[in-house]
Amino acid sequence: MDSTRSGAGQPVWTRALTGWHIVFWVLLVMTLALSFTGDLSGTRQLMYVSTAVVLGLAYQFIGRPAVQSRRAVPSYAYRLVLIASLMLLIGLYPQSVFLMFIASAQIWLLCEDLREGIGLSLLLVIGVGTAQLWSAGWGWSAFWNILPWMLVSLVVSLLFGIWIEKVITQSQQRAELIEQLESARDELAEAHHSAGVMAERERMAREIHDTLAQGMTSIVMLSQAASAELSRGGTAGTAARLAAIEDTARENLAEARALVAAFTPVALSEATLTEVLRRQAERFAAETGVDVRVALDLPDEEVAALPQAQQVVLLRSAQEALANVRKHAAATQVLITLGLSSDGVWIEIRDDGTGFTPGAVSGGFGLNAMRGRVEESGGSVQVESAPGRGTRVQVLVPALQEDA
Repeated sequence: MDSTRSGAGQPVWTRALTGWHIVFWVLLVMTLALSFTGDLSGTRQLMYVSTAVVLGLAYQFIGRPAVQSRRAVPSYAYRLVLIASLMLLIGLYPQSVFLMFIASAQIWLLCEDLREGIGLSLLLVIGVGTAQLWSAGWGWSAFWNILPWMLVSLVVSLLFGIWIEKVITQSQQRAELIEQLESARDELAEAHHSAGVMAERERMAREIHDTLAQGMTSIVMLSQAASAELSRGGTAGTAARLAAIEDTARENLAEARALVAAFTPVALSEATLTEVLRRQAERFAAETGVDVRVALDLPDEEVAALPQAQQVVLLRSAQEALANVRKHAAATQVLITLGLSSDGVWIEIRDDGTGFTPGAVSGGFGLNAMRGRVEESGGSVQVESAPGRGTRVQVLVPALQEDA
């Protein structure tokens, strides 16, 4: 029969192998001791002791290693020695028949399949029965006395072996199932890890796009404007633009440090969302000349009480919408409105720019990043636009409870 292997690569039987060793040696020593109380002659006693010693040595140096290695040759060799030794021991001293118990177990212990166990069990019973018949002096009377015992022993041995085979088969199936479950668990953990890594990368990409990249864009545009003014010989607005470049660079540096340390925007850690939006509007107006206004449909104290996660999503959405206005809209006016509805908090950015056809545009990284951030928070993004009619972006974030 196929042996189930444990975590150490051993057959399922070996989990109780110490017990089998003890039983074997106890029975062998008891049999040897009882033989001295019998009426064996000196020669028979010597043969008996020698056979018991041979059986013990065979078990120690062939049988036990065979249980561990599952090698076929040592396994067959030991069991043949076992059957031959039992025949001689029982033939010399019939009371040794109780060694059949451990012998039958060892035969099944070393079997690789059911047919092998049945064949060797049959050989054991026939061999032991023959030895008993020889000890009884042959004769039909002795044969008929021994035959029932032989049949009972064979049936018990076969039932014992078949039961053990089923136990081992079930154990093997359970071991395979456990291995599959562990493999599935490892694959699931790896998948979760990979998903977490990808989510973290996307979040970092959004943070960099919404902060550092937009700040760098502002610096480039301000530098180009200052350079163009200098090339025309003008210096009136150069100092203001250089100051704006310095402010933007300092803010970008602070954002970069915040990205390393955490993900809360520096601006929100120093001011309320309303104040940050107004600063963003003032800076955008100064850099682009676009008239930007901020309107609140809820009191300042309610804005300040919003959970930090909501404020981050709303701020990043406004920044991305302004970046799109800067790049594509050619607008003259922008209105940022922050409000509260039964569904949650919303922010709307409306411009009077050139507009576009939403269905005809694949959408750059910025709009996709905005959608991804908002949808992660359970919210939604609506974009309404048409060529020549401006654009309206509305972000709705469901109501959240600040952690206690």
